[in-house]
Amino acid sequence: MTEVIDFHIHFTPEQLVRPHLKPDGKIDILIQHGLPAYTYHDTLFLFERHIQSMDTAGIDVAVLSSGAGMGGTQEVCELINATANRVQHEYPNRFSPLAHVDPANNRWRDELKRCSQEYGFQGIAFPSSFDSFNLDDDVLDPLYEALQDAGMFIFVHPALSVSAEMSHYYNKYDLYRCVGREHELVVATYRLIAGGVFDKFPELEVVMSHLGGGIGAIIARIRGYQDKAHMGLAPDSPHSITAKEEFDYYIARNLFFDTGGLFGSTRAIDAALTELPASRIVFGTDYPQEIRDAETMAKFVKDLKESDLPPEVIRGILGDNGAHLIGHQPHMH
Repeated sequence: MTEVIDFHIHFTPEQLVRPHLKPDGKIDILIQHGLPAYTYHDTLFLFERHIQSMDTAGIDVAVLSSGAGMGGTQEVCELINATANRVQHEYPNRFSPLAHVDPANNRWRDELKRCSQEYGFQGIAFPSSFDSFNLDDDVLDPLYEALQDAGMFIFVHPALSVSAEMSHYYNKYDLYRCVGREHELVVATYRLIAGGVFDKFPELEVVMSHLGGGIGAIIARIRGYQDKAHMGLAPDSPHSITAKEEFDYYIARNLFFDTGGLFGSTRAIDAALTELPASRIVFGTDYPQEIRDAETMAKFVKDLKESDLPPEVIRGILGDNGAHLIGHQPHMH
């Protein structure tokens, strides 16, 4: 039997959630720059509920990340990491936490070392963009180098919100959370490749959440736009910058795409597989944010297992494709 690994499970320490909980139990929403950014509820820190839901769905291991730590202050990141370390010991072999750091704070090096060597974390959680820089910014190179040296992978989640200058673009309809975050993931994927991050750090492995924001649907357009001369661009233009290899080279070598963020849709997986290699898809539910109950989580696993996809593809998505990222050996068939 394949071990089922969920790469997209969230938590937030009780100390950060408790001040936002309403007496009537209703969900509280964090608003940033006028936009809905984050939902607070007690399921975020009730880990026994995580375990119960995982058991109901048949999920063996959850890769833990916290929205509060992706773009959070160094102090918040350190609290999240310490909490995750405690939880992984309380529930042995059920959680594989991700590190959280603030790259703009010079304490990130010590915290990353602690997470890797003391806590045994296998990866790190990034937002799709930080407040003042993007994922292809040179300021991140020392962090990328440290991650590559430590053999840690990167999980990229959409940034919770956008800058005040951009907020007017998403001023109604919960547009940013609904579709803006997907645009963020497409842009982040493009920046990592075109910006030469994988050329500089070829051993880095990155899991893009939400199936890369649906990048498979527009990847033919992305390929076409790599012909800079055809698009009339001067060789010295910043818009002419490309990676050393073809776009798909990095998808097949450095990138994975999780199935979270799509409310348990197997059709979204089918759509992604028309362009993305099956070996680069890993499982994710986005519990307890978008999927918030055990029944929906279990239905997602069941629907995938009973889909028309080849058995080896199903096994790969559910666990085998990403097992090495968290230090597990995939089962042999």
